[in-house]
Parts: sequence; structure tokens; C-alpha cells
Amino acid sequence: MIWIDNKYKKYAMSVQNRYPYEGLLHKYTNAMKGWQYRWFILSPETGELHYFLSENEKNQKPRCSIYLAGAVIAPSDEDSNTFIVNSATGDMIKLRATDARARQEWVDKLRAVTEMYTRAIASSHPPLPPREHPGNMWANPVAKLDVLDAFANCREQLNRAEKQSQSLAQAIELSSLNLDPELLLLKATAHATVYTLNQCFNILYQ
Repeated sequence: MIWIDNKYKKYAMSVQNRYPYEGLLHKYTNAMKGWQYRWFILSPETGELHYFLSENEKNQKPRCSIYLAGAVIAPSDEDSNTFIVNSATGDMIKLRATDARARQEWVDKLRAVTEMYTRAIASSHPPLPPREHPGNMWANPVAKLDVLDAFANCREQLNRAEKQSQSLAQAIELSSLNLDPELLLLKATAHATVYTLNQCFNILYQ
């Protein structure tokens, strides 16, 4: 389980989507090779998505809980109701809402919680400084500065890409075509791409 200390939880709970969000969704089940209704509860307080067999069981232990920090939430291109939750642990669930508007509400709320906890963890675990690698290149201070400059330039470009992705998402949400499947896919792809690039950059920087 992912734990966040009080100062990050205080930040987390200050956002608009701090209350649980719940409802019926179809969940694709490989064992049954089909769709089945399940009752889902999104908990911003713990950063988890829980599901139950039915609403009557929601006060019992969940059938499954998915930790959302580091997850990627993406609308599916197969129709306007389906979306996918890919967790950082490799777990993936395929879900279907009742209509396109309901899907967008779930996707937006899931992404808000995901980003909240991902940023909190990233803030509490900043990238390590570059390791000292053996070899002639690191023995040359000029070469080392060039590498650090390259990292700085890359970080700047990623920041710009993140701002552009946010502007794109906002423009789509404010558009009269905000439920267009191709635009929803574009918004999801841009978000997932920027997030993945940031993760790769942090790994390389270590």
C-alpha cells in the first residue's frame, strides 16, 4: 500500500474531488469472457479504486482494490463508453460506463486522484543526483557539465510539453466536441505520453 504523510494528504484533500465517487460500471472479466456489472468506489482519501459485486456489499471488504499512484487512465478507442485503468504494478482493468458523459466523469475523477498521489510521492521522493560513472568522460569536468546541461534542457522541454498537454486537455474540455471519441483519445494519449516521458527522465537522471 502507498502511504502519504500528513502534509501531502492535507494537500490532497484540498482539491475539488476529495469526496468518494461511486457507481455501477461494467467490468470485463477474462474468466467469464464478458462484461459484468460491479459497484465501484473511488476513494480520494486513500488513492484507491475499489470494486464490489454489488452496491449491497459496499460496506464489506472490497473484492479488489487498485492503488492509483502512477496509474494511467485512458479512454478506449473501441467505443465512447469504455476506458482502461493501468496501475503502476501492472494490473489492468477494462471498464465500461453507461454513456460517454459518464465515462468522462469517471476518467476525470480517476485522473485527478492519480495525479494527486503521483505528484505527492514524486515530491517526497525526488530524483537522486547523477551517479559518478567511471571513465574518462566523467574525469573531464567540461564533458560532465555538458551532460548536466543536456538534462536541464530536456527537463525544460518536458515542462513545456506538460503545459501544452494541459492546455490541450482544457481546450477539449471547453469545446462543444468534448465527448468526441477521437478528441478524448487524443487527450488521453497526450497525458499518458507526457507522464511516461517524465518517468523515463527521472530514471535516466538517477
